[in-house]
Amino acid sequence: MSDYVELNRANWDSRVSHHVQGYGLDAFADPSHLSDVVRFDLELLGDVTGLDVVHLQCHIGTDTVSLARRGPRRVVGVDFSALAASAARELSAAAATPVDFVECELYDTLGVLEPASFDLVYTGIGALCWIPDIRGWAEVVSGLLRPGGRLFLREGHPVLWALDDPRPDGLLALRYPYFESAGVHFVEEHSYVEHDEPLAAPESVSFNHGLGEIITALMDAGLHLSGLVEHRSVPWNPLGDAMVEVGAGEWALKEGPERLPLTYTLQAVKGD
Repeated sequence: MSDYVELNRANWDSRVSHHVQGYGLDAFADPSHLSDVVRFDLELLGDVTGLDVVHLQCHIGTDTVSLARRGPRRVVGVDFSALAASAARELSAAAATPVDFVECELYDTLGVLEPASFDLVYTGIGALCWIPDIRGWAEVVSGLLRPGGRLFLREGHPVLWALDDPRPDGLLALRYPYFESAGVHFVEEHSYVEHDEPLAAPESVSFNHGLGEIITALMDAGLHLSGLVEHRSVPWNPLGDAMVEVGAGEWALKEGPERLPLTYTLQAVKGD
């Protein structure tokens, strides 16, 4: 198994306990509660009633459980962290919202789940940056979908992932690769939720993928693009004092938000 998988799995394992405390899971006791991410997605996601849905890289399942509350026939969550999958199962039980959670490295998914058995592949914020090969990811997406099935992806924009830390003069500067590369090594003592103790495994490797690379990979895997919307907001604060909260868990640039696409929603459909 590649070194990046072990390094990143340890990193995400070490985040689980902090995220269980910081994600506001108690709110799921209300059967109408949805995560902010899924609530944002609803307008473009549309009706999922009666569909078979798989959520790739689902982490502790807040978005997965939220999807399951929208009336699909079946929802499966997939994550490579055993600790995250266990926390997701606990959330599903506590929320009285049935979801099947599977521990699986992303590129092995087609060996674990039945191919061509899903109507919708859902991938949420902060997922693609943890995988090195976007073409391999696209093959997994295509392999999971039935003919006519749909991919729904909202993700951090590759321009955002390429940005340097905020500068005193307020200018936005590109520092990291925009296009797919060998990956960038980071050491970050804290996750994106507030917690006192540092992460037990602070090292990680992340990978960027340009929009053209993503779209081309999906097309080559037999899907056609059905929608692409770029957004000026993102559901966390990636740039410190340069950002302002704009409601519903979303953040935007404080000055000149039209300068920067922060996230995008991409949809694609598998051909017959």
